[in-house]
Amino acid sequence: MANAIEAYQINKHFHQPVDYHVLKDISFGIEQGEFVSIMGKSGCGKSTLLYILSTMDTDYEGELKIDGNRCTGLPANDLARIRNEKIGFVFQFHYLLSEFTVLENVMLPARKLGIRSEQQIRNVALEKLRLLGIEKDAHKKANMISGGEKQRVAIARALINDPVIIMGDEPTGNLDSKNSENVFNIFKDLSASGQLSLLIVTHDLDFAKKTDRIIEMEDGRIISP
Repeated sequence: MANAIEAYQINKHFHQPVDYHVLKDISFGIEQGEFVSIMGKSGCGKSTLLYILSTMDTDYEGELKIDGNRCTGLPANDLARIRNEKIGFVFQFHYLLSEFTVLENVMLPARKLGIRSEQQIRNVALEKLRLLGIEKDAHKKANMISGGEKQRVAIARALINDPVIIMGDEPTGNLDSKNSENVFNIFKDLSASGQLSLLIVTHDLDFAKKTDRIIEMEDGRIISP
């Protein structure tokens, strides 16, 4: 069984204003169904690493595989398809379109992928909202629901194309403790199914301690795999 994601000897330099070696010899893998958190001080390279792992930054040395497929060196349109098919994203800010309904927001990535019919996309979107306990909000405008509900909608949107991995950058950073716990429990349930892996950058030690594994970074290196 292929790992959800594998990184081999990833090195990254920023070249302006002077050369800065931001990521140094990063190698690790995440198994299917594994829930992993990344921790480290600000500036240690966590978000830069996530940007590379998500295929959005291609200016690096090393090799990246997602779901067993080599991504390094692929053309931009192939990477865009892999991103949409294989990766779900959850950020600190939900990035919902306020003029759209909750349901329309969740449907967007599947419409972009263009594999399912409109009715199929609608049905799957409602199923994801039901999974997250917010089906009742499906026809509300996105700006009419609470912060905790918005983050659940963002998770439903990340799940719409049945990705192999969800990547999160501080997904509980704007939430109170109750909603943070709700989001953690949702992630835990998703990984427990065995099909979905999670890689979450967080500063929340309580959150990280409950994940399967903590990858600790310092000065661009992994110091605890």
